[in-house]
Amino acid sequence: MSPQTAASTTSRAPRHHNVYGFLTRRAHGFYARDAGVSHRKNLGLLRKIICQESTKFKNVWTTHSASPIAYERGRIYLDNYQCCINSIAQEPRILYQKPKCSKSEKIEDALLLECPLGEMLPSPSDYKSSLIVLTVRNWLLRLSADSGEVLEKIYLADSYCKFRYLSWDTPQEVMVVKSAQNKLPAAARQAGIQESVLFYLAVFHVLPLSFIGMLEINKKIFGNSVTDVAVSNGILIVMYSMGLVRLYNFQTILEQFMEQPFDLGHEFNWNGQAGVVGKYPFGLPRNIKITDTPPLLFEASSLENAFQIGGYPWHYIITPNKKKHKGIFHICSLKDNALAKNGIQEMKCCSLEPDWIYFHPDMSGRIIHVGPNLIKVLKLKEVKNNTEQMEVAEDFTIVANRENCVDNTVTVTASGRVVKKRFNLLDDDPEQETFKIVDYEDELDFLSTVAVTQIGADGRAHLDIHCNEHGLLLKSIPLLESWDVTYSHEVYFDKDLVLHIEQKPNRRFSCYVYQMVCDTAKDDECSKHEKNERVFCKKGGRIFEYT
Repeated sequence: MSPQTAASTTSRAPRHHNVYGFLTRRAHGFYARDAGVSHRKNLGLLRKIICQESTKFKNVWTTHSASPIAYERGRIYLDNYQCCINSIAQEPRILYQKPKCSKSEKIEDALLLECPLGEMLPSPSDYKSSLIVLTVRNWLLRLSADSGEVLEKIYLADSYCKFRYLSWDTPQEVMVVKSAQNKLPAAARQAGIQESVLFYLAVFHVLPLSFIGMLEINKKIFGNSVTDVAVSNGILIVMYSMGLVRLYNFQTILEQFMEQPFDLGHEFNWNGQAGVVGKYPFGLPRNIKITDTPPLLFEASSLENAFQIGGYPWHYIITPNKKKHKGIFHICSLKDNALAKNGIQEMKCCSLEPDWIYFHPDMSGRIIHVGPNLIKVLKLKEVKNNTEQMEVAEDFTIVANRENCVDNTVTVTASGRVVKKRFNLLDDDPEQETFKIVDYEDELDFLSTVAVTQIGADGRAHLDIHCNEHGLLLKSIPLLESWDVTYSHEVYFDKDLVLHIEQKPNRRFSCYVYQMVCDTAKDDECSKHEKNERVFCKKGGRIFEYT
């Protein structure tokens, strides 16, 4: 026996005497060697490292594309998901590159599936991340996230509808596939032909992928003015052109109106149709037929159908359904529709882009209200001496840095003449630092903001990391590339990675990848001299630029 083996055997021996104690502690969540405990410790260490002054985020590589760029959990997708790049490596590493697909195979939407914990799955491939994609020809494919291999293939329906959107009812558990709004051709409408079905919804359990049912949203049941539908957290949400939003219990609909359950891959003979469920050319049966208006859970009227539910106890946020109220938000109790004390929130800003408000995704029940130069994090609390009423109180604020703004309302010409401008700058004028993006990094419990200042053609942005509990600024990360406020931008902060995706005119897309590095003073000095040294390389037919 080697010394190493002897040592390891000796260290394990005493544990057998305390098996019961370990099992008892583990049952109560105290098992120190549990993977979850180690993961939390690692994230705590990473959080501390990020906050250190010596830690920087460096632009390690950049690439460009003529098609949209998507990011999901450390993977960058290009060429309509035909190319996947690992964003973790210092240099771009292509995980897979598939041949260019035809227009009939174009991917309309995608969702990332991750293995559920503590469940036995039928296939070894189910334990690895995969990508669910929806093609323009109504095929639903499950692809390996690392190789692009097709793991499962489901045909949804023939040409009577066009499925376009994927979303979660319950994240990583129940998925919804939604069609585009069903509209007749102009010639058919002129001939007096009417179409009563507005949308189709197909619902699936995921991992293993199983079919729950398909249903129609019919104007005979829900009305003529339906503009959109969604399923979220077990609720069917129906939106109307006049700003009305109605909520129905989706589980009740399934129980009340499902005619017959079906399993993928099984033969069926139903309603005059015979085939295999999920196979071409039959697709999926429409086995949920809503024949009467389901019981209404709740309805509200809001400008542009803007409606959100959250907080504790449950509250909702709406904007009164008149254009003059745009930018005014009401926070009301879901229980009795009572307006919370201080429940009318308004930034009172003059800007081209509207302010926005939403419930904090950290499940704290707080509310984030974002304006051009101010972010307010609000909380719901009981009114003193009145436990039945809630009030909205300020938890903390984050303010844009506008200390260096120059007052341009008064200028002096070369001859000494004083000229006064007759207008004031907008609150989101590009020459003033303005908040563009606010996001939450759930694993590190950071609140991140992107603020931009643009003078002339040169725009500068920085991503700031704030303490999610108190709003304190912990680190500021400058984005080196120029930021044009007229372009579309997405910024992802994912643990030790910052990713900036930019869409320029004429469908030109750029992706800038920043990674965490721990610089010493010597490294900083070297980086100053090497700042402009960029290397171009070609991989998989694509050009990358990196340091």
